[in-house]
Amino acid sequence: MANQEPAWTNPQAIAIPKEGYFELQQGNYGPIFPRTPINYGFTIIAKVRPGREQAIREYGHTIENAVKGAPHVLAPLKLHSLKWVLFEINKELYFMYQGIFDTDFDTYIDDAVKLFIDTGVTTVFVNLEGFPEDWKSNVPAVTKFFRDHHRPSFMEYSEYPYTTTDEIKRSLKAKHALGEMLDQMQ
Repeated sequence: MANQEPAWTNPQAIAIPKEGYFELQQGNYGPIFPRTPINYGFTIIAKVRPGREQAIREYGHTIENAVKGAPHVLAPLKLHSLKWVLFEINKELYFMYQGIFDTDFDTYIDDAVKLFIDTGVTTVFVNLEGFPEDWKSNVPAVTKFFRDHHRPSFMEYSEYPYTTTDEIKRSLKAKHALGEMLDQMQ
């Protein structure tokens, strides 16, 4: 059997169809978006409820402080990264939430709702028009909101494709251990 290089050794780019998937497969909450070189993720763009900009900005500090207080608080989500942006279109304020994670869409939504219920921290999405008031008990409505406001990417690139957060952390731990060992040998 020939040695095959791991996927992460060669950068990859992929063009994604307009629908956001290559082949229609149904999950618990609708079409399953594919795993791509950057893994799973979504981009939500929604209008901010009038007067809620400051609440959204403050919520950024809420997440920052939650992570400072418990560095692994968001670990159940298997996040690679999150990016939040506020911007105007025709003098109306919009919010963009872009997340990259290791789990499929259905699992991410279930895990996120559970995480926020378990921690007692509310979600930034309550500041957006159309987000269900009963989000804690109505996962299908939360999912509908996300699906209605998701804008699929049409191209994705990764320098280290198909690599999970756990694999990255293991690699960094191994690098650190090797560095310490080499330092002790000097």
